[in-house]
Amino acid sequence: MSEILEVQEARVVREVITAGEVRQRTSLVIGLVLTVLVIDQVSKVWVKTHMAIGEAFGPGWFLVHFVENEGAAFGTSFGGSWGKIALTLVRVVAIGGLAYLLRGLIFDRKAKAGMLVVFSLIFAGAIGNVIDSMFYGLVFTASTAYEVAAWVPFGEGYTTFLKGHVVDMLHFPLIETVWPDWMPVVGGTPLEFFKYIFNVADAAISVGVAGLVLFYRKGLNL
Repeated sequence: MSEILEVQEARVVREVITAGEVRQRTSLVIGLVLTVLVIDQVSKVWVKTHMAIGEAFGPGWFLVHFVENEGAAFGTSFGGSWGKIALTLVRVVAIGGLAYLLRGLIFDRKAKAGMLVVFSLIFAGAIGNVIDSMFYGLVFTASTAYEVAAWVPFGEGYTTFLKGHVVDMLHFPLIETVWPDWMPVVGGTPLEFFKYIFNVADAAISVGVAGLVLFYRKGLNL
């Protein structure tokens, strides 16, 4: 009986995470989140202050193509002004939930580093787009097809809190052709792959979700 108790106690000791491991995991999460946020925000601010809406440049298969949207992913819109506010608030709640989840994973020794990475990417991407929604409308003039946006004093921008537009700029039109005439409905119409325009935050979320599905399906009960 005593031997069984000793084995159980040893197992518990091995499963308790050390302070050093917590620091390493915390550094991994913070470092990855900050890296994604810096790249995301620097690229958005540069595009916002150097390009007009619809302007694009690049080698053809890859374009820096400036568009704005009301907050949905990959250059799409979402339900007008009130839908925009609702989407932003939902994202703020989701960010809080992800922060709580990440904290739990940091202290869970069974959680692999890869799990921390994919959730950190999703967390950082969500924060990146919420920053646009919350603050860009307060600190920038409006971007148009004819004018490049400029910095303004806080609160003097093109819209109010929570209503800022998300900046997208990454465009990969890898295939640009026409559907064959014999195809029903779409025959003879333009075909573009990949037509969606997105940003670094969108890419981080997509990579994170893909990583969860591909490598951690069991943990998600998928």
